[in-house]
Amino acid sequence: MKLRHNLYRQILTIVCIMFVLIYVSMAIILPKILIPFYEKNIYLYLQTPLDVVRDDINLSEIDTDVAYIYEQDGYITSSNNLNEVINLPAKQILKNIKSENGKFEYKDRTYYYSTKEDGTSYKVSITNDDYVRSMRADILEALFPVLIITLLLMLVIVTLWSQSLAQRIKHLKDKVDNLDNENYVDKYNYKLDDELKVLNNAIDEMKLTLHKQEEYKNQMYQNISHDFKTPLTVIKSYIEAIEDGVQDEKTGLKIIKQEIDKLEIKVHSLLYLNKLIYFKDMENYKSGTINIVDLLEQSISKFKLTRSDVKWQIDILDTKTTFRGSKDMWEAIIDNILSNFIRYAKKEVKITVKNHRITFYNDGPNIDENILDDMFTPYKKGINGQFGLGLSIVKKTLRLLDYDVSVKNEKTGISFIIK
Repeated sequence: MKLRHNLYRQILTIVCIMFVLIYVSMAIILPKILIPFYEKNIYLYLQTPLDVVRDDINLSEIDTDVAYIYEQDGYITSSNNLNEVINLPAKQILKNIKSENGKFEYKDRTYYYSTKEDGTSYKVSITNDDYVRSMRADILEALFPVLIITLLLMLVIVTLWSQSLAQRIKHLKDKVDNLDNENYVDKYNYKLDDELKVLNNAIDEMKLTLHKQEEYKNQMYQNISHDFKTPLTVIKSYIEAIEDGVQDEKTGLKIIKQEIDKLEIKVHSLLYLNKLIYFKDMENYKSGTINIVDLLEQSISKFKLTRSDVKWQIDILDTKTTFRGSKDMWEAIIDNILSNFIRYAKKEVKITVKNHRITFYNDGPNIDENILDDMFTPYKKGINGQFGLGLSIVKKTLRLLDYDVSVKNEKTGISFIIK
């Protein structure tokens, strides 16, 4: 409710500011802009009677708003209402007249005049600024009701709109509060395709993503439990067999050591995967560079011992062989890819560096299209139900270094492409 109140007050403040700006524009600035048009009408109004003005000015024929001065041969005659229009002697008035039509200031008032020279006579008509003030007051009187009605209509529209906006924001807040609530049912229908609807759709997508990540994590826990349980069960069984004298100690210890090595690899993989989270907060992990050729040759030397039956080949077709990142990060990337390759390669593993891309190829079986997009997804099983933690490490490490990796089924075999 507080959100709605604050939002309404903010919008109301904006409406009031807009109203003040409109009022200032219409009631203050506009009349000033129109003053030249008023003055043009005043001069026309003053010029017309000058044709009939004579030295014997008849008060009954004189507009009380306009006074007249008649000068001939140095003799000055003025209408009897001159003091009512302006309390200033006629001679003093004539000193302020410097053009055919004009105005002058006297005692904080503006006076307008028009003149006409007819042979030996000089005629002047003069009036004060009551006409301009009257016109300005008339504009204000006409605009004020219109502005009030406009303000009221704006307030009604803004009130209805802000209530609708606050309701939609409250709905979005409820959705965010229920992101982890599987029983929450969203029945709100967005009629307007605006930014709030886009935000609503984004929340739906976020909820779906969080749900998928939760499923992936649950699957990861199951896979980790299974992967750790199996070698531990084997180790326990062989220890018991050795203690019971069923298994000779030398063979049993050899198998136990193999299972411990498997466990060690899995533990290191999990630790490295967790370490990548902390890499995100570091600023210098991308500052270094590494010659990828040296690392490729070192990694192949290691894996040749495991698969001596496979032909290992490196083709360097690019003069630029340095890549962003540290030696440890690229060792993790290369070793995890090649660890995957030695399980599936038949006769050949080929690595090509070209156009600042690294392509890893093996002639093993193609990957099922259904799992091709999930090869590097954390917490998902990959080929033949394998846990796939190593490929997750590859993807995450490359993303930290602003590289990408993709998998492509070839006519014979598959390729991993880093670019």
